[in-house]
Amino acid sequence: MIGKLRGVIDSYGEDFVIVDVQGVGYVVHCSTRTLQHLAPAGEATTLSIETHVREDMIRLYGFRSDAEREWFRLLQTVQGVGAKVALGILSVLDPGAIANAIATGDKAAVSRGPGVGPKLAARIVAELKDKAPAFASIDPALIRLSETIEDRKAPQPVSDAVSALVHLGYAQVQASAAIAAALKQAGDDAEVKTLIRLGLRELAR
Repeated sequence: MIGKLRGVIDSYGEDFVIVDVQGVGYVVHCSTRTLQHLAPAGEATTLSIETHVREDMIRLYGFRSDAEREWFRLLQTVQGVGAKVALGILSVLDPGAIANAIATGDKAAVSRGPGVGPKLAARIVAELKDKAPAFASIDPALIRLSETIEDRKAPQPVSDAVSALVHLGYAQVQASAAIAAALKQAGDDAEVKTLIRLGLRELAR
């Protein structure tokens, strides 16, 4: 099985790149995001590889990082998610964004992937939620706090700050996570205006 390829980019296709490794051209299927970040033809590249073997074919999938490959594998553990759908999700969300979306229950973000409807997005979030924190960049404490905010158990200033961000056009889960981070920084006695200011700063990162 092939786990990594290091060679020179020969050419690009619509959803693949041909990597020349000592005269042998390997067709490697990649997400749109990965293809956009690879070097131009003629330059060297290294890709983490996932090999799929079937009776009638061998197909290689390439990734810029091992984390991206791990998410490709993990997504396919969900019923209804095959290689094409997994690559579609990785085309619109990088590994950190996928982890954060799942950890915070942001089904809308997951459903941006081609072929991912609301039901499948909900299934992905539900089945991978316990696995996402291992990959996520979000502090687990903030995840719990944002869930508390969304359940309307938060103090009034916090709820008001979240509502203000939602009225500015941010998604509920984004606003909740941002205010959760702001609350952790400013303390439980922070005023609404302070939470809004710090929340906007978090969203601008």
